[in-house]
Amino acid sequence: MSSPERAAILITRPSPGAEETASRVAGLGLRPVVAPMLSIRALPIGRLPARVDAVLLTSRNGLLGLPASLHATPLFAVGAATAALARAQGFATVHSADADGAALRALVRASVAGLRPVLLLPTARGQGAALAAGLRADGFAVHRRAVYESRPARSLPTGARTALVDGLRAALFFSAETARAFVAAVRRAGLVDATRDVDACAIGAAAAVALETLPWRRVRVALRPTQDELLALLR
Repeated sequence: MSSPERAAILITRPSPGAEETASRVAGLGLRPVVAPMLSIRALPIGRLPARVDAVLLTSRNGLLGLPASLHATPLFAVGAATAALARAQGFATVHSADADGAALRALVRASVAGLRPVLLLPTARGQGAALAAGLRADGFAVHRRAVYESRPARSLPTGARTALVDGLRAALFFSAETARAFVAAVRRAGLVDATRDVDACAIGAAAAVALETLPWRRVRVALRPTQDELLALLR
């Protein structure tokens, strides 16, 4: 097993977020093992609506392919990290829900109530339908655009295999999709029993549910769906 002072922590989120998380984990005196279980591919954004009054982001990947012509448009982000990246890419007016999709919807309602703006929701292919439907029920015009797709890894990266065999302290999961990909890959690799002494740390309830079929030492859920709260589970 890894020594406590350099205990290994598996990071399953896709790049480039995985590398950012690895830096944070190393800062805690732990040994990050980067093993992305999803790959991200940008898609052509297609034709934008003639009018866009606000942009909504549920993931940092939603920024992929957004034109500079939108930088003056107010942007509402699901969390602080996504908001910071949007600012770094040139968006001038950025608001953060600091939580999840439900909080993002509530923030939009509170911020633009009565204005009935036209909203652009750039998401992954096949995602964002529930949020779009909720906002439409609130009376907003929502244009959902698939700007990227995520593909699950079919097998465990070599580093993940080695870390599971040698001994992990914990594995971090930032989404249910990532969790499902990991569970499937572990089963294909015949390493189910290797998770018995590992803490699974999930960013939210959906990710935790996706992890329940493996015999983890325990499944822990962040108090709020943010990277800071997820990393707090390691302290």
